[in-house]
Amino acid sequence: MNQEDVDKIIAEAVAESKNKSRKKWHKGKSSTHNVETIRRVLNWVFMIGFVAAIVIYFALPEQRVLFFSIGFGAIALKLVEFYLRFMF
Repeated sequence: MNQEDVDKIIAEAVAESKNKSRKKWHKGKSSTHNVETIRRVLNWVFMIGFVAAIVIYFALPEQRVLFFSIGFGAIALKLVEFYLRFMF
């Protein structure tokens, strides 16, 4: 065996190992697509809630309860999105 044959065998073994690990860790496209869509929607709702909380903070300074409710609601949505990102 020469060096080229050895390199070819090693390259094939590495490619096969990558394919096995990819199948093990990555799920089908349909479940991933659904989670990505949900994450995208949650991100948009979070951004809208965050902007609404900032506007309420400056426009209605006496409405602290409304500010905290919307702000913490937006943070809760972001935490759900964060959970989905790392679990799926």
